[in-house]
Amino acid sequence: MFWPDEAATLAAAARLASSEALPGALVLLQGDLGAGKTTLVRGLLRALGVQGRIKSPSYAVLESYPLPLGDVHHFDFYRFGDPREWEDAGFRELLTGPGLKLVEWPEKAPDLVQAADLQVDLRPEGDGRRVRLQALSARGARLLEALA
Repeated sequence: MFWPDEAATLAAAARLASSEALPGALVLLQGDLGAGKTTLVRGLLRALGVQGRIKSPSYAVLESYPLPLGDVHHFDFYRFGDPREWEDAGFRELLTGPGLKLVEWPEKAPDLVQAADLQVDLRPEGDGRRVRLQALSARGARLLEALA
């Protein structure tokens, strides 16, 4: 799949936000720096009704947003050096609990893949993004339908 520009990324985020399967999902976002992971998350959060500034959790590691559909937790594990660091930070409960979980740099926490619903791989290509979507659960398959 190819998203030719930022507008296409934001449109995909809005489609994902409309999915009834989204509440409670664990979505993994992979790609190099500047691949569009945070742009996708910002678009998704806006479509879900988040107002005001949406910060990247690169330094804080976690930003949470209380919403009518339930809490949304946006993680960024870029700075983690040990595969267990996410667990040592006390995130297991949040990542296995209710609410939507969006995880950038999930390869820094490989145990998460077992519980994930959807994996989104983003690669810059020209002004756009080459996107690979993979359903990792039945919920993930329903999320893919929203993105089709």
